Amino acid sequence: QVQLVESGGGLAQPGGSRRLSCVASGFTSANFAIGWFRQAPGKPGKEGESISCISTTSIGRTVYANSVKGRFTVSRDNAKDTVYLQMDSLKPEDTGVYYCARAAMANCPTLRDFYDYWGQGTQVNVSA
Repeated sequence: QVQLVESGGGLAQPGGSRRLSCVASGFTSANFAIGWFRQAPGKPGKEGESISCISTTSIGRTVYANSVKGRFTVSRDNAKDTVYLQMDSLKPEDTGVYYCARAAMANCPTLRDFYDYWGQGTQVNVSA
């Protein structure tokens, strides 16, 4: 069955870095865009805001929310069925649960509705 498993969360200091991984199984991940979402503490809704997305390699598109642009980098290793989110210059407001999700298409969708499978999330805490 389709599964997405995030890892790499933990505690980071402001200004520090962490790299999250999203390992896909049960499908050919190279054929799908993968998105990252962040659920901040105390914010309503499930799985939170969209912060990044990477399309298939053939399309070659990456998308970032303004809040992380220039600090976060999304990449993928199709041979390992893994998508990464490199997070640099972390801020306390980056704290939250980070989810990866599979888009039901090759390009990054504009609507959350087009993400059909979600991981369980990994917690990132940014604090001094």
